[in-house]
Amino acid sequence: MCYNINMAYSIDLRKKVIEYLSKGNSQRQAQKVFGVSRSALKAWQKKYKQTGDLKDKELCRKFKKLDPEKLLSYVREHPSAYLKEIGEAFGCSGMAVLKAFRRLNITRKKN
Repeated sequence: MCYNINMAYSIDLRKKVIEYLSKGNSQRQAQKVFGVSRSALKAWQKKYKQTGDLKDKELCRKFKKLDPEKLLSYVREHPSAYLKEIGEAFGCSGMAVLKAFRRLNITRKKN
């Protein structure tokens, strides 16, 4: 499951800031004009010099204990199993199973 969690600044703003800095303006001026922290400016400049791009890399999170596909298949086979029982089958706690269910939008409501 790969996704990008960049929530702060758009790529357009980053490009404008880099263009502003390349015209000879200082980081302090850019900081005041665009309202961006100096550490972000330094990071963007460094990234632009190294890669020529300002996009963030995608984060790939791996499930440490519970593989979502295996968990879904287990729940289909054992629909009335308790969280503790599922945790024992996967070698983790019931709370880890509950958090995985929440991440996967699985409800335990019985009909």
